[in-house]
Amino acid sequence: MATPVLAANCITSKDAFGSYKSNFAQQAQRAGVGQRGLQALQNASLSSITWRFESQPSSQTGVSYSDASTFLAKRTGGSAQAFVNSARSRRDRNAQLFNSIEQRYGVPGSVLAVIWGLETSWGGYLGKTSIVDGAMTLSSYCRRHPRFEPHAEAALMLVDKGLITANTQGGPSGELGHMQFLAGNWMRYGVDANGDGRADPYNAADALASAANLLRQNGWQAGQPFGEGTANFRALSAWNDSGNYQRAISYAAQQVGG
Repeated sequence: MATPVLAANCITSKDAFGSYKSNFAQQAQRAGVGQRGLQALQNASLSSITWRFESQPSSQTGVSYSDASTFLAKRTGGSAQAFVNSARSRRDRNAQLFNSIEQRYGVPGSVLAVIWGLETSWGGYLGKTSIVDGAMTLSSYCRRHPRFEPHAEAALMLVDKGLITANTQGGPSGELGHMQFLAGNWMRYGVDANGDGRADPYNAADALASAANLLRQNGWQAGQPFGEGTANFRALSAWNDSGNYQRAISYAAQQVGG
């Protein structure tokens, strides 16, 4: 989704959020957002957790972990081995699904099971922030604007489509579903894997296949290694541009094996 030429002005004060929404409504209408999406925009509130996170950029920098297992333990709140064991178990219990996705997109089940676990603990935690609120707050904030405006527009379009409502909860940046896609990425890469006629981020099969589709369209090469220095490792940056995160995916997926 292209960023509109006439973008709403970004803000640096919470008090300006209402004005931002008014300007953004005109932009969203030009982009094709329908009545339900515009109503969700009108009712959107500034997300305090999103604003707080964005106004403290040092909190996002974190520590560079040379040891992926240490980062995994920090990220998951347990041992790296426990996470690897859980990812392997999840992959093995859904072998038919993961095999079919790999046959179509070339991304191994080990990689997808690890990302799924890192994002939502295999669907166990999908977030507690309104997707529309988070997406709108992020797009309004000057440090992120206008890069995230297309994702805010897409979130409103997903309301139009009935895939989410104005109250559906996700991550503080507007991430949604099992794999925590940003809305614009879901609109671009989302696929219908279970054959029910729609690409649904809250259906695990659709979400996993869509993640594989994203990686494939960003350079993933079927049957090739994905350790550091490889083309497939570089493709992981399309999923998350954190070096810690990429190394964790690569390390854990190699440990899962198969």
